Amino acid sequence: MSDKKYDSVLVGYAEEPKYNDQGELMSWKVRFKDNEMSEIVEKYATKRSPDGKGGNVYLTMFMAKSGKACCRVYDPNSEAAQEWANKRDQKEETDLPF
Repeated sequence: MSDKKYDSVLVGYAEEPKYNDQGELMSWKVRFKDNEMSEIVEKYATKRSPDGKGGNVYLTMFMAKSGKACCRVYDPNSEAAQEWANKRDQKEETDLPF
């Protein structure tokens, strides 16, 4: 098995992309059920700071290696995201401007 850690999970149902006459990707739709949207906001919204920043949900549309359209949501609580945040915080502490 792979030891790769992911900071996002697949969500919703992504429809087949639409292309223009030149074969360029134009758009595609993602569909969520109302209960899925509630769950996404509860589980994957970033924490809100006292000054009101945060509370965001990050969705990424992408094409899988198989050519299928997909949508994923960033999980700020995942192990990979926590490791990245810890590395970022340690770097900020060591890169003092004075």
